[in-house]
Amino acid sequence: MTPPTWIKGAAEALLLYLQENLVSLLSPCFYSVEFPLKTLRRKSSTEVGAFSKWCEVLMNVSTTMANLKEEEEFFDAAGAFTEPDCNPEGGSTVSLQSNNVSPPVAIHWVGTNIVSFGLAPIVSPVRYKFLINYTSDTHSGSMETRDCSTVEIVGLKPGTEYSFSITRIAETEEIATLSVVTDPVPPMAIQVSEVSNESLSLQWDKPSGEVESFIVTCCSDGERVQELKTETNSVTFNSLRPGVSYSLHVSTQLRNGTISKPAVTSAKTMTDLEFQLEDLGLKKYKREKISLSKILEIDEKTITDQPVKCKSEIPWYFLKKQMMVNVTARNVKLTSGCDLVCKDAVGTAKLDLRNLLNIPDTDDTLNPLDLITALFLCSDGFVQQELALKLSMCQFSVPLLLPNCDTQQCTLMLWAMRDIVKRYRPPALSESKGFIEERIVNSELPMISFVRLGECSLSKSEILNKLLSNSQQYHDTFVHRDMESGDVQRRISNGLTEMTWYLPCGNKNMDIFSEPVAIANLRGDIASFETQFSFLCQTSAAVFVFFESEHSGLEFLTQQNCKAQIFLVGNVRSKTFSLDALEEVATKLCLTNNNIILKTKSMNDADFVKCLRKTVNDVVHSQHIKISVENMVSVAHELGVLVEEDAPDCQAGKINADAITAEIENIPQYKEEHLPLQGQIWRELTCLEKEEFRLQKVGSQNIEHYRSNLHEQKTELRKRQNSYAMSPAMRCFINAISTKGMERCYFLKWMQMNLDNLSRIKLSGLRELYKEKSKDSGNKEEIKEIDQQLSSSSLGVEHFFREMGQIYEASLYLPETDPSRQQLQHLPKLGAQLLLDGFPLELVDGDASNIPLRWVSDVLSQLNDLVSPKNKIRVITVLGVQSTGKSTLLNTMFGVQFAVSSGRCTRGAFMLLIKVNEDFKKVLNCDFMMIIDTEGLKSPELAQLDNSHEHDNELATLVVGLSDITIINIAMENSTEMKDILQIVVHAFLRMKEVGKKPQCQFVHQNVSDVSAHEKNLRDRKLLLEQLNEMTQAAAKMEKKEEYKSFTDVMEYNPDTGNCYIPGLWNGNPPMAPVNAGYSEAVYELKKNIIQQLGKYESTSNNILEFREWITSLWNAVKHENFIFSFRNSLVADAYMRLCTEYNKWEWEFKKEMYKWVTTAETRISNFGTAAATSEVSDMNEFIIVLKSEATTELTKWETKLLENLKNYFEQSEGHVYLVEAYREDFANSTKSLRREIENSVVNQVIAAVDIRRGMAELDKIKENHTKKLENQVHQLIEKCRRKSIQMTEEELDDEFAKIWSETENELSFSKLSVKDISSSVLHHLATNLSMKGGYARELLNAKKLQDCGREPFKYNPEAFMDRARHKVKKFLFRKDYLLEIQKLADNIIDACTQFVTDKIEKKN
Repeated sequence: MTPPTWIKGAAEALLLYLQENLVSLLSPCFYSVEFPLKTLRRKSSTEVGAFSKWCEVLMNVSTTMANLKEEEEFFDAAGAFTEPDCNPEGGSTVSLQSNNVSPPVAIHWVGTNIVSFGLAPIVSPVRYKFLINYTSDTHSGSMETRDCSTVEIVGLKPGTEYSFSITRIAETEEIATLSVVTDPVPPMAIQVSEVSNESLSLQWDKPSGEVESFIVTCCSDGERVQELKTETNSVTFNSLRPGVSYSLHVSTQLRNGTISKPAVTSAKTMTDLEFQLEDLGLKKYKREKISLSKILEIDEKTITDQPVKCKSEIPWYFLKKQMMVNVTARNVKLTSGCDLVCKDAVGTAKLDLRNLLNIPDTDDTLNPLDLITALFLCSDGFVQQELALKLSMCQFSVPLLLPNCDTQQCTLMLWAMRDIVKRYRPPALSESKGFIEERIVNSELPMISFVRLGECSLSKSEILNKLLSNSQQYHDTFVHRDMESGDVQRRISNGLTEMTWYLPCGNKNMDIFSEPVAIANLRGDIASFETQFSFLCQTSAAVFVFFESEHSGLEFLTQQNCKAQIFLVGNVRSKTFSLDALEEVATKLCLTNNNIILKTKSMNDADFVKCLRKTVNDVVHSQHIKISVENMVSVAHELGVLVEEDAPDCQAGKINADAITAEIENIPQYKEEHLPLQGQIWRELTCLEKEEFRLQKVGSQNIEHYRSNLHEQKTELRKRQNSYAMSPAMRCFINAISTKGMERCYFLKWMQMNLDNLSRIKLSGLRELYKEKSKDSGNKEEIKEIDQQLSSSSLGVEHFFREMGQIYEASLYLPETDPSRQQLQHLPKLGAQLLLDGFPLELVDGDASNIPLRWVSDVLSQLNDLVSPKNKIRVITVLGVQSTGKSTLLNTMFGVQFAVSSGRCTRGAFMLLIKVNEDFKKVLNCDFMMIIDTEGLKSPELAQLDNSHEHDNELATLVVGLSDITIINIAMENSTEMKDILQIVVHAFLRMKEVGKKPQCQFVHQNVSDVSAHEKNLRDRKLLLEQLNEMTQAAAKMEKKEEYKSFTDVMEYNPDTGNCYIPGLWNGNPPMAPVNAGYSEAVYELKKNIIQQLGKYESTSNNILEFREWITSLWNAVKHENFIFSFRNSLVADAYMRLCTEYNKWEWEFKKEMYKWVTTAETRISNFGTAAATSEVSDMNEFIIVLKSEATTELTKWETKLLENLKNYFEQSEGHVYLVEAYREDFANSTKSLRREIENSVVNQVIAAVDIRRGMAELDKIKENHTKKLENQVHQLIEKCRRKSIQMTEEELDDEFAKIWSETENELSFSKLSVKDISSSVLHHLATNLSMKGGYARELLNAKKLQDCGREPFKYNPEAFMDRARHKVKKFLFRKDYLLEIQKLADNIIDACTQFVTDKIEKKN
């Protein structure tokens, strides 16, 4: 390198030194130069920089300056030494400053914490020492050294400029100064953070020293990608590629330009999928899939409507909405800049157009398709099924091929669509009003696919929405660019193939397509997704390709092997449209004008859609290519498309389920052969259990013997159950549910779907047959048989669980050591695990109207063991008339899966468990929510039975008694149908000894969309409450519990807040109608209200064991009850009771008068033939005829009087007599029966009295005859002894007389009196008289043997705490001991009864 041209000459000095106004330099190669210092001062910074560069090469790092004047400035050229290659040893440049310094100084080398320099030796006899002082902004020090040529200063700070003062001490003091910058160190503790798919951030600890900046370099595969310079200790690289590894180099740069060695780390950007999942907070669910229990869990967000604050909340907000079938679920986004501008605009009147244009762009938006794709990728099979079902109910498209942009593979979502059942009416069934119901994956339908090639100005998805929508009701089936967030760039959903269906309703004026058709829509450019496009080409009847540009690659289509008919759809208005390119491709594909659809300049969207719709319609009618989703599996396997049903657990569950259901042909016959324990035997057991409590057929039998007989019959029936070997189907079922993990869940789902399919096919055929036979009225017997088959052709998973429960209960009658019993002891734990997993468990058997108490109790005990100590529960039940949408309401409200509309309605009652989130447990004071779904009341199927009222009332009383909140589901505004049921429930509660709870009542009026419904029905609600209050008072009066004055004393109900009005489920005409958003929102408000009420509920929640005991005691109380359940409502029961009371008075008067007449007749008969007799008749037979005639006259008189009383009673207006008009004939018949009964009794008593009168005469003759006979035999004995001179002793005489007496006695024939069981007779009469007093009275009768009563003095002792407290208050207020009064009353009754019995005995004697 040559020196700058302005440098003149060179010096020959061998050392670096500084003379006055002169710089002298010497290089290692002895190239030296010398120039005046003033020349350097005059140069520009550029020239000085050039000089510095030259010096650096020339000297290698050293500069010496000497003899500067004190007032002169010195330029440090080292500041321009910036290239790292200039200092191979890693040292920093050094600048030396001197002020009258004599000792020359040379820098040897500089490190990060050490400096080494040399001092020029002085030839002198004087000894010297050096004092070295060094300072920086943050550090200082000093050292002394003897005269030497080299000095090392250690312990310095890296990257710091130091000033050195060197003093040589002798006779004279000489000082030298210099400035040194230590080497910089690289940054420490580098951390990579905030890694996304396109960016990453670095942070590091700032090193000590005079750091000016940092240089950060990003490299990939050895090539520099980006280089950034920053003064802070962090940096962010943007515009990186997803899923790429980068090396990152960070160097420190000092103020003087010195650069450290780089610190190196590496990082990999996220893939698009990883970033999207991280952004949505779903990263951990990529492996641990989201489960239904997680989604259904009740937490604080369940009842809050706070807007979404961050992206991680979006998936859960969407799931919350979608599980409640809310059509607004896809409209989920964070608060955007546009929202803020709109809010600001409301409050200002200032015009600022630039502000409108500068709406801040935000990254918080998310395409709904990315959200749906992410959730399907992160959910297990059951959540996918539920999501697909809910999306389908909203008439949204569902994923057919789900892409994974990481693996570049897609999955056929067959399992996810398995649970979708559709009903539609093709043209062939329009006249007969028939319909087709089947799982959509099994439907053989033509599929029309829509794809895009290249960029396109037409919105394919929006065109499809218009294609599928009526002009009167547009619906966004597919997400499109003009929807909210629809224009956000898709990150992970490109390649997603969606599917929907158009299903006709049978009305040609409303149907867009008269035949059912499947529609598929591929997202993204088909050139990038050849696998998906090939799949659609192989499975579709037609493929419509949207294109636009001549560069879009139309020739790509010529390379495909396509079975489907190809249609090209283009937009002539586009600037890039090329007719020549289109013609070239159409020719290669052999297309005609019919296969090309163009949107011309004269066409609007409506005309274009109409043209497209006509083409699709022609394809549907002309094509014979139909395929079901299930049959697409083979095509998927050929193309390497994954099928989620191929998962091992799913396949294992399917094999087990198919093994059971494949054998089912005739459902009623199958149930008899494979599920025998729940048939006739179980129904007989149910009758015996109820009879055991109610004793309706005991008659005059001995109670204990009757009960013992019932128990023996039950034992015999259980023996019959145990005699059946477990069927192969049940053995396979129990083994399958004993498996662990997801296999058991898949098995039960396959079982449910298979059985529903079988029942659906069977019921469909029977309905058709029923319809045919009903046309001819002469087929009554056949119709009756078909009707019976319809009832018995229902088969579901609950039947197998019911059989399992019966198997378990029957096994308990086996000896404890029996191996069969021991092998079945694990069954309750299986039931408990399934309940915990979210499967419904049957509580009440709807076919037998009974609870298998031991089975249910043991399942709940096992459940308690599994969850203890977190075992507190709240109970919510729903009650309503059949087919009013109870199960749908619960499914929408809680996202659960109670069976709905699968060809059969709910029978009995089912309970299901929902977990409460840990953070929300304190609010609800429970760990689980128990949801109980019940069968519909007032079922037409049961209405024809005599005990239909009893069945409904039993079920209603049980479930209301178990619940904390009861939802009373009512169709429309009319609550009359449920009012009767509620009256019976309340009446039953009054009759039961202790209900234990005060259930809350929530009325839900379905199909009411009028916003004024709540206000308009205020009067009706008040009227309903008044009627319920009247009924409660009537029931309380009947039960002698007058403290209950109103309905709200028994059940919690507020007329203002206790009513909810819900609009209809469908928004339009099914099958293409989506769920009404108003329905979902109203149900959500109801859910919030219910949960808030539970949070305010004063009573403590039961634990599972208490719930189990409550089921047992409540069901036993229901079984004891009989009378009240046989009535439609309590007012009817009250009117009936009043009529009974009056009738009993008339009956008693009738019996009393006839008793007097019989007593008089008996006296006349006793006096017949004596002087006291007044009768003119002398013959007894004639006298009997006279008495019978008189009795008939008297009986007729009283019978007429009773019938007249009955007539007069029904003519009065009080007492609700019109409610018991149906019983009028019964009471009239009872009067006639009473007359016959009394007539028989009177005649029998008259004849008995005559027989006694005649018997007394006969007895006198017998006595006279046998007395004479005895006397003769005694005379003969005396005569015999006299003749033989035999002297008999007293004993011999006694023996001989006894012998004579015995012989005479044997000649008499008489019947022994039969021993009567007085206790049984009394108990029978008590039970009859107390039959109207409720189940508790019967329970008291059955609790203790009658023979044991009265052995100890009776003492009244109030059991209930409230009764005792009430007595104490009354005693304090009124100074009267009511306990003593009641005791006196009881003693008086006992004394009166005792005296009555004593008088009877004395009279008889």
